[in-house]
Amino acid sequence: MARTPATSRRALLFGTAAVSAGALLTACTSNETKNQEGAADNAAPAADDKPGKPVTIGFAGPQADHGWLNAINDNAKSRAKKYSDVTLEITEGSNDTAQQIGQIQTLINKKVDVLVILPADGKALTQVGLQAMRAGIPVINLDRIFNSPQAYRCWIGGDNYGMGLNAGHYIGEQLKDKKNAKVVELAGVDNLELTQQRTKGFDDALKNYPNIKKVARQAADFTVESGQAKMAQLLQAQSSFDALWNHDDDQGVGALRAIDQAGRDDFLMVGGAGAKSAMDAIKAGNSVLKATVLYPPTMAASAIDLARALGQGKGVGGLAEFEIPSSLTLYSAVVTKDNVDQYLPTGFI
Repeated sequence: MARTPATSRRALLFGTAAVSAGALLTACTSNETKNQEGAADNAAPAADDKPGKPVTIGFAGPQADHGWLNAINDNAKSRAKKYSDVTLEITEGSNDTAQQIGQIQTLINKKVDVLVILPADGKALTQVGLQAMRAGIPVINLDRIFNSPQAYRCWIGGDNYGMGLNAGHYIGEQLKDKKNAKVVELAGVDNLELTQQRTKGFDDALKNYPNIKKVARQAADFTVESGQAKMAQLLQAQSSFDALWNHDDDQGVGALRAIDQAGRDDFLMVGGAGAKSAMDAIKAGNSVLKATVLYPPTMAASAIDLARALGQGKGVGGLAEFEIPSSLTLYSAVVTKDNVDQYLPTGFI
């Protein structure tokens, strides 16, 4: 999960390769039918799904040690299976920078047609992105962004600032009529820019609601165990508050355990990312969890669509431009009981 790139990105010229509008609309929205792990297994292929030039796509991501990252891999694999003209070369994945660089260099040496890379560390892997581009292999940079726009042809990812912003507006609307309302925040890994952006978006949204004050914040490191421990500390320190913004549904599992153990139900909770467990709880309506803000792993399916288009040099349908965009930022929808059935199939385990 990465920062959103600057709005102006210089696209490198790798021909007039492009993707059909149908591909983007199908892959980038959350109305597809998915399996229970959030993969686009049953999703209709892109509109331009007729077999074309064979394309070998190399996919390299970090170790799938988190529900969201596992869903990223599932989405990439499932999307590639939809196309008879796509061969997917996928690495084992690693959180070790040197090891992931080695895996990507192996794909470069295999002369794959296009690379899709979700770097464990965008800054550290920028050079290998540049290496691929200089070798004539266009790169789709997925989510965690490289330091240089020269290291990728297209970036696609989520909106961390937008997550916080939409969570803040949802909470603000629920509490806008409450005098002296208090909210607390359970953040992720504090030294990550994505965590800082989620907090900034949340704080900026709350500026629209002068009756609401954020009274506490803890960082829970995106793990169930830390989520439980840090939430317990928040509950002990804050005898009463009205809403909780939790950055991540995985750590939210632990947070809900701590809330249940404390017997607290005097506030509403908003989660983040879109785990199936969170959506199930929202639908059941029997806990403090009332909403979650999406960070859709379906971006990996969209990345496969884009990579296929680049490899085949397809033209754009429904857009004036002859090239695919240099960046695509996905929207962070708020899932509530009112619309959970629509988004439930995208929930990841």
